[in-house]
Amino acid sequence: MLAGLAGKQHGVVARRQLLPPGFTRHEVQDRLDTGRLHRIHRGVYAVGHRKLTLKGRWMAAVLACGPEAFLSHRTALALWDLQQKESGAIEVTVRGPGKPGPHGVLVRCTRVLAGHDVTEVDGIPVTSLAWTMVDYAATATQRQVRSVLEALERRRIYIGRELDELLERTQNRKGVRTLRKAIAEITGPAPWHQSVLEDRFHELVRGSDLPDYEANVLVEGELVDALWRKQRVIVELDGFAFHKSRAQFEADRRRDAKLTVAGYRILRVTQQRLQNEPEAVLAEIRALLAHSPQK
Repeated sequence: MLAGLAGKQHGVVARRQLLPPGFTRHEVQDRLDTGRLHRIHRGVYAVGHRKLTLKGRWMAAVLACGPEAFLSHRTALALWDLQQKESGAIEVTVRGPGKPGPHGVLVRCTRVLAGHDVTEVDGIPVTSLAWTMVDYAATATQRQVRSVLEALERRRIYIGRELDELLERTQNRKGVRTLRKAIAEITGPAPWHQSVLEDRFHELVRGSDLPDYEANVLVEGELVDALWRKQRVIVELDGFAFHKSRAQFEADRRRDAKLTVAGYRILRVTQQRLQNEPEAVLAEIRALLAHSPQK
């Protein structure tokens, strides 16, 4: 039992997890005396040896702060693999009233964490990515927040809808204003409708040296935005991906795979690129047309 629990928790266990399910107080103390358990924080032990991984230290900090504790702020951002966090206090948020954390652990308390505001990553209780972003925005610059948002975009992690709900629900929370400004920098005044995207793309191509294309036609049973049939090149216009649902993202990937297998080359063009990098978009289409096999 002890080894199995420690294996799931990066080598650490809490005293409350051992009593009373499988151990008596005497048995726990005996393992401490004989070196099979090593005290990390009050009521939290490393199993077998004291050497812990970074995630082991994070897990120990969460366990030390109680069953309603979650890794948060910059430490949570590091667990989400969006920022490095090797030094400094481990940040933990406790749901409800709390008490000072152990040495090296910075504890914050809140009464508004809902069930969907927390989750687990690699077995470690942590605030949701949306909640973590607001926490981060409370201590970071607008530029730093935007950098993380752009990293989410590059990794195709879509939390826009969750952020919308959270920002509306916690309007007075510190960090909300900075995060809203960072989002606005990426999205512009508002996401364009598909028809506006199509009109802007048509104007761009018409004013260039590219050949004409077919718009909104069926290819292999799928409706595509722009098609150069002879060169077997497809351009798909994407609205602001930050607010795209996971289901939509997966559906797009299935469509792309189907069309690629059928021999088409696909370029996805976002609202942001169409607005800010039109010449680069034209150059990419031009390269695809020049190197695609004509059938």
